[in-house]
Amino acid sequence: MDWAMDTYSITPASIIDEAIDLSTRLSGTAFPVSIFPTKIQRIIREVHECHNYPTDYIAAAIFTAIAVGIGNTHLAQIKQGWTESPILYMALIGRPGANKSHPLSFAMKPFLDYDYRQNQEFEKALAKYDELMSMNRKERTESGSEQFPQEPIRKRFLVSDVTPEGLSLIHAQNKRGLCLWADELSAWFKNFNRYNNGSEEQFWLSVFSAKTTMSDRKNAKSSIFIKRPYISVIGTIQKKILNELAKGERSNNGFIDRILFVMPNLQQKARWNDKELPEDIEQEWNTIIDKLIQSECSLNEHGEIEPQILLFSEDAKKRLYEWQHHFSELCDRETNDTIVSIYCKLEIYIIRFCLIIQLARWTCGECDKTCIDLLTVERAIKLTEYFKESALSVQNILNENALNSQQQAIVNRLPPSFTTAQAIQIAEQNGMKERTFQRFLNDNIVTLFRKEKHGKYSKINP
Repeated sequence: MDWAMDTYSITPASIIDEAIDLSTRLSGTAFPVSIFPTKIQRIIREVHECHNYPTDYIAAAIFTAIAVGIGNTHLAQIKQGWTESPILYMALIGRPGANKSHPLSFAMKPFLDYDYRQNQEFEKALAKYDELMSMNRKERTESGSEQFPQEPIRKRFLVSDVTPEGLSLIHAQNKRGLCLWADELSAWFKNFNRYNNGSEEQFWLSVFSAKTTMSDRKNAKSSIFIKRPYISVIGTIQKKILNELAKGERSNNGFIDRILFVMPNLQQKARWNDKELPEDIEQEWNTIIDKLIQSECSLNEHGEIEPQILLFSEDAKKRLYEWQHHFSELCDRETNDTIVSIYCKLEIYIIRFCLIIQLARWTCGECDKTCIDLLTVERAIKLTEYFKESALSVQNILNENALNSQQQAIVNRLPPSFTTAQAIQIAEQNGMKERTFQRFLNDNIVTLFRKEKHGKYSKINP
């Protein structure tokens, strides 16, 4: 776990974020907690130490909650005409009993509390509205009420099992944005074809890019028109059913590449302990999210939200471009189209990460929000690397699940490190011709195998 604290006065950003805790290096790829402000680092640490929830799950859930709190109120602009909102599709992967759901509940509790209070107000307003509508116009006038009362709207942030049509209606009433909280993500994508073949999947592909959505409701005189949708998605999924996610067109149309995977390397089930969560932790988290919820946003003459645009400082933009050029070189060398597609989506995500990280720091009083600065970009780069490694691990699992019996037998017999000659011998012993194996080897570089140097390879998950 990465509990590195940052200094904000004179230490260069690039040096700050290189100071990663030794335990993180020793444990392999772990969620880089140092991307967060000190206050949020403490919240993650205390929740982990008290409940023994995996740090990756806590951090990812908190990161998503911050994104939801921002919603449509702010956008990051990389250049004229190119803006990104903090939309995230997040999946927490783990076996049963891995404490995936509890960190999510902790992170989303401020929104649950808000939605509950708003629902109480809505019920009161609806009862008043029904009472007024039961009167005739004269009675309403005599009682001093409006002649044409407006039906109340329920304000909310969270939705669960809902159709695209229903979601569009809720979003039209809550233009700041929404979060689809699916405790079991498998229920989300299994329902994609429940009404019209492929239509719901296309809806989510469009929402990810914040493209304008229109919904024609039955027996309605007008359409629901959402100029810039904001719907983030977060939920849990068991590792053993990951292959369900790759069924149909989802492995070919880029849908899977839009999902950020969180899959910590958990060797043991969490143990209970007697430590209590400090009393101020939940309040601190509520305060952080409440500041985002209560932040004012301007409306135009059509009642649409006018988001605040955050540009990049010159040194931040320079660093981001350097990273992108290096990342492009990885794509140029990559022969696996699936991996290239993942990299392309991460180029979009890194801009979104910058926006979320900058506003998280602002919310905790550690910076302003006049622009996205260099420190934020350095942290976003670190987070992007984490999600790159997670995506490759998931692809490895999907590829292993897709292997036929002959391919699986060869992979199982290959030692952790091997030469081309050794591998060809093992392949031939299992009835696979040399040319066929060479193609199988090359097609699975990065997902199943790693090329160490000419003629020498290693298994990614030996």
